[in-house]
Amino acid sequence: MTTLQIVLGLLAVVLLMAWWWTRQRAGAAAGERGSADRIDTVTGWPPQPTRVLSTQERLAYNVLTRALPDHMVLAQVPLSRFLNVPRRNSYADWLRRIGNQCADFVICDMAAQVIAVVELQGAQATDRQRKRLTRIQRTLKAAKVPLYLWNETALPGVDMAREQLLPEPPAPVATSPAPSPGAAAGAAAAVATAAPNPFDESNRDSTHDEFIELLEPPPSTWYDELDSGPTPLKKN
Repeated sequence: MTTLQIVLGLLAVVLLMAWWWTRQRAGAAAGERGSADRIDTVTGWPPQPTRVLSTQERLAYNVLTRALPDHMVLAQVPLSRFLNVPRRNSYADWLRRIGNQCADFVICDMAAQVIAVVELQGAQATDRQRKRLTRIQRTLKAAKVPLYLWNETALPGVDMAREQLLPEPPAPVATSPAPSPGAAAGAAAAVATAAPNPFDESNRDSTHDEFIELLEPPPSTWYDELDSGPTPLKKN
């Protein structure tokens, strides 16, 4: 047996073992997927209720509800719930990238229209948290939704939060006070005695009246064909 034959034999053995190992792994993976599909969703992952907000988030929520009693304050809302995007690209891909990210607090008017978003920042943010916040900032800026960043260890007070989130109300227009009924009646009487009545025709000479020839209006062409010509005026 030559050296070449020995090398070819060893190579064949290695390829056979690699094929067998690949088949074993594929079979094991298929078995795991099949067993996972057979697991009931509730019995396999028994659900338990938990808190929606952390302690700092509850404090921030309390500040927002007290500062904005005439608004709706929603917590942990996915961006896909209040942002609409065109579907010319894959919507599932957009959901995977940013749509499933949750905004900490969404401020809405009583018609459920979003007017602002509040995000809490910790003292030490991880790299993953910073990337998430950057994506949310870019998305909300493109949607023209104001974003406010609050430090969870130094939350603003109720008055400061109200001034920050609500737009400045327009300045009231100064108006003069309305006259009292007695003063208005006295002014009307004074005008009546000072100036003649323009509707008094007892002394008018009708021989000097001018007579104006009246023309009949043209019939309406609103519902005629678009290419119809204008209708001329007719004299009586």
